[in-house]
Amino acid sequence: MDFFQGLDHFLHYLQMAKGVSQHTLRAYRLDLQAFGSFSLGECALEGDEEALFFTHITKRLIRRYLARLYEKQAKTGTVLRHLSALRSLYRHALREKWVLDNPMEEIDSPKKEKKLPVSLEYAQVQNLFAQPNTSTYLGFRDRAIMELFYSSGLRLSELAGLDRKDFDARHRILYIFGKGKKQRQTPITQTAAAWLSDYLQHPERHLDTADHKAEVDRQAIFLNKWGKRLTPRSIDRNFSLYLKASGLSERITPHTIRHTIATHWLENGMDLKTIQLLLGHTSLATTTIYTHVSPKLKRAVYDKTHPRA
Repeated sequence: MDFFQGLDHFLHYLQMAKGVSQHTLRAYRLDLQAFGSFSLGECALEGDEEALFFTHITKRLIRRYLARLYEKQAKTGTVLRHLSALRSLYRHALREKWVLDNPMEEIDSPKKEKKLPVSLEYAQVQNLFAQPNTSTYLGFRDRAIMELFYSSGLRLSELAGLDRKDFDARHRILYIFGKGKKQRQTPITQTAAAWLSDYLQHPERHLDTADHKAEVDRQAIFLNKWGKRLTPRSIDRNFSLYLKASGLSERITPHTIRHTIATHWLENGMDLKTIQLLLGHTSLATTTIYTHVSPKLKRAVYDKTHPRA
């Protein structure tokens, strides 16, 4: 089997059978195409055919590719991502009988660098939320987005993908389609629900003005200035402007708000299992990391375990 034809087959399988997101598909395609291009070049240097077949790929070739990544000073997370893509591809190749042996079985993974997520103090959250000019329609939208992020702990892609039908205003519940198209219900605060309802009923939503166009996409909740669905990239770009204005660290992103509310939930006594369900984590181990983030929880553990005089 030709490597690049096999790659197309694999990506189609991921999309149709596994329901992976477009973001994940793009990441797999870029990483595996990079590996394929490298391998094709290496095989050409050794005098092999111009085409690249799975049978050309050996453990030695894979290790040379990893060495090239390290030469380019790739981070451990990047190397692990490439290895994960290759392992998934070869599991598929074995199922399809394109190969008889899996060269990835003897490829070791580097130890992942453990980095704790960044979390904001509540005063910092308030400072950030004060940045949008809510007297304008677009500023009102951005404040509603921030309130919803903090209330729900949504992923950026989940928030951007929200439709009107996903918001139950009466019961203050969002119906979320997360990773792997898994659905979950997320309650939101009365404050966030009010901001969201007011944004959906904003008088300028159906008007053309000098700053924005009227609603074009009648399904999407959050709209850009052209009246179409707001993209995750646009939300991220807007956040960057507000973060700069607030004086917060450049390390802060929309995903930081997700980490922040999870930490605040934990500090206020919510159990890990509930937080796992609200955030849509597959593994409880992913949720447990928030116990290591909070200075308040660290102090509580210290006070509880430190011997008294």
